[in-house]
Amino acid sequence: MGITYPLILNAALWVLGFTPVMSLSSLTSCTLQGISSPIALYKDGDIIIGGIFSLHHNTLIMEMYTRELRFARALEFAVQEINKRSDLLPSVVLGYEIHDSCGAVPVALKAALQFANGEDRVISMGTSCSKVASVSHFATCACLSDKRQHPAFFRTVPSDYFQAAALAQLVKHFGWTWIGAIRSDSDYGNSGMASFLSAAQKEGICIEYSLAIYRTYPRKKVERIAEVIRSSTSRVIVAFLALGEMHALLEELLLQPPPRLQWIGSESWVTDPDMLKFELFAGAVGFSIERSVIPGFREFLLNLPAAEVSQFPLLTEFWEDTFGCKIPRKQTNSETTQGVKLCTGTEDLSVVNIPYTDTSQLRITNMVYKATYAIAHAIHSIVCKDLSNSFIMCNKTIAVEPHQVIKIRLCLLTLLKGEINSLDCVPCPDEYWPNEQRDKCLPKPIEYLSWDEVLGIILAACSIAGAIMAVIVTVIFYQQRSSPIVRANNSELSFLLLFSLTLCFLCSLTFIGRPSQLSCILRHIAFGITFVLCISCVLGKTLVVLMAFRATLPGSNIMKWFGPPQQRLTVVCFTFVQALICTLWLVLSPPFPIKNMSYYKERIILECSLGSVSAFWAVLGYIGLLAVLCFVLAFLARKLPDNFNEAKFITFSMLIFCAVWITFIPAYVSSPGKFTVAVEIFAILASSFGLIACIFAPKCFIILFRPEQNTKKHLMGKVASKAL
Repeated sequence: MGITYPLILNAALWVLGFTPVMSLSSLTSCTLQGISSPIALYKDGDIIIGGIFSLHHNTLIMEMYTRELRFARALEFAVQEINKRSDLLPSVVLGYEIHDSCGAVPVALKAALQFANGEDRVISMGTSCSKVASVSHFATCACLSDKRQHPAFFRTVPSDYFQAAALAQLVKHFGWTWIGAIRSDSDYGNSGMASFLSAAQKEGICIEYSLAIYRTYPRKKVERIAEVIRSSTSRVIVAFLALGEMHALLEELLLQPPPRLQWIGSESWVTDPDMLKFELFAGAVGFSIERSVIPGFREFLLNLPAAEVSQFPLLTEFWEDTFGCKIPRKQTNSETTQGVKLCTGTEDLSVVNIPYTDTSQLRITNMVYKATYAIAHAIHSIVCKDLSNSFIMCNKTIAVEPHQVIKIRLCLLTLLKGEINSLDCVPCPDEYWPNEQRDKCLPKPIEYLSWDEVLGIILAACSIAGAIMAVIVTVIFYQQRSSPIVRANNSELSFLLLFSLTLCFLCSLTFIGRPSQLSCILRHIAFGITFVLCISCVLGKTLVVLMAFRATLPGSNIMKWFGPPQQRLTVVCFTFVQALICTLWLVLSPPFPIKNMSYYKERIILECSLGSVSAFWAVLGYIGLLAVLCFVLAFLARKLPDNFNEAKFITFSMLIFCAVWITFIPAYVSSPGKFTVAVEIFAILASSFGLIACIFAPKCFIILFRPEQNTKKHLMGKVASKAL
């Protein structure tokens, strides 16, 4: 018999990270107290690989979990394959020792301790307990990545850190911003949910509640958790739960099903076929490990030898439960078998539909398979030596230290692969990205709202069309400048308003194209000043309506104090304040172009940094203040006897203006990359079109199609009738 050192293949989710470390005196050896954990499956060999699987759901109701039995037999299948190979551990026979954790921490812990120490056939390194290398196929807790706490832990599945970030992005993708969250009250659930909540906060997702549940919680506590879910207002729930906790929650929710929920699940339960049978989880989404195919594995599962079934109580129980019969024992007499269906040994596993025989996915099963091979390759690198291309010598008597780890450099996604199995990875510069073969660095594509893309062309066309429309209206008004409808409400302000609207339409063009130092400054400054000039003109026209009505009162000389010079001065003063804000912005912290590489890893967003965020919002705030003031005054004057319903049209235009810019704020904050610029252009164009349509379109209609109404007599008669 050669060396028999157990390399643990942990499978019980709750002990996956367990690495026994005991500090004992140099004169004390480790021994396992109490009754040893029973062995579920065993095969002798020179080197034993240990495995812990949840072959039963719990210790009270001994219901077999046949999916886990498939996992355990994947270890057996991999060992069988390795023992037949001549290039991997030749002349070394691998064995296995598989224990059942029964879904209970104490049982799994006892089995892990049994692997670690206390057995005669286990070699003790020195006089104290050693760290035992463990390779997990199911442990995804991010906490296990800490090599200071778990130096001997390895796994073939990715950390939950990545799954949590992906789940947050999935929730954001579907626009679910108000959700509930529930987790297992364990390292797996707490660590995974903490990562998810952190990622969700960055994505702007709000959490209504975050609950914790564990399978051993009292019934009352589980009922309270279920009631919170039923009474919540959020219809989306992210469940970072182990299968045991999901069973406990499901049992309670089925008593009084909640309203239809959209479940977002973690890998541990969202792909479990038993869970997806329930209507409660219809439409559940989540991420899973990539499905795979293991050649010959299905045949191995179905061809279960009768001798092996009779040898191990676990397989006997599985066979009897599957086919509803009893395998006769040697000590069984005829009296005990009366009325009992006996197994004949001819039963066919291929005709039953159970998780054990379902090889359509093989996600976690493949992780067990790969973990077994990882252990075999690690042992091979320690005990075997390649003497030539065709001859390998293995020394079965060599001491296998549990801490023998080959140091390698980790290659990140942005590193070059180079040659196969290369340990020297070259990182790509920040502005570069590896190609698909990962042997060359390529420049990352640069993204901005360009002139040659469809969105840029459409927005530019709308901008130019708006400017042309403003010029056409100006020409019409100039030709009719002596008509009553043009002279009725300060034609100077009307022409100045049309000029500012033309600038508003044209300033949106500065947002299109590759950002530069000049364009970044010009787009925000031009936008701020032209819009204030525009709103100031509208505000002046509104004040004219109010003052004109006051002037009709007996003894009023108010128009003396608000004539054309005062109106021009009002526009200049309001615009000067905005110009002062923009000047301070340029002096203190002007806008400038930046390359944003944090939003997307694979491409660069070329955009304008605001410089001073406070100055940007001050510019918008001042525009908003004038717009609200103008809206309030126009609303108050909407029923006054004005000239051609001027106040009413101004009210409509300001209502559109305010609505556009109120919706702009959340859209601007949440839009990524070039769409931020597109949202700002859309707001500029929408508000400008609203002003020109509400204020000037009715007047142009009268000038062009109702000239009989464009008379002083009609105007005076209209005002007089309103006054009466």
